[in-house]
Amino acid sequence: MYRGLTLSQLQSMSMDEFIDILPSRQRRSLHRGLQAEQRILLEKVRRAKEELRKGGNPTIKTHVRNMIILPEMVGLPIQVHNGKDFVQVEIKPEMIGHYLGEFAVTNKPVRHGTPGIGASRSSMYVPLK
Repeated sequence: MYRGLTLSQLQSMSMDEFIDILPSRQRRSLHRGLQAEQRILLEKVRRAKEELRKGGNPTIKTHVRNMIILPEMVGLPIQVHNGKDFVQVEIKPEMIGHYLGEFAVTNKPVRHGTPGIGASRSSMYVPLK
């Protein structure tokens, strides 16, 4: 469910009707129109949907992190670039209205460990047990 509508209702809507139920930031972004990269990604999504219906296993690689997830993308695996490599994202109905970049985290959590031998001059003063 998205704002009280089922996935099948969302998929049967026109783009203008769908844009009207989005939050303001996404609505403004889509009202301005799709960028060239976003249009190319949308065409790839439509081709992948056809391939999926024929029994294929399509995967799409993209750098377009600012694409809003639309109802027609649901069910497709998309590999989103995070700055270093591509992260596999399986599009689920709960993701509708969010940006692709939200699901491909660009930084790793910092894991502070104990300084090892030869780490730096400051590790010389760490008490050894």
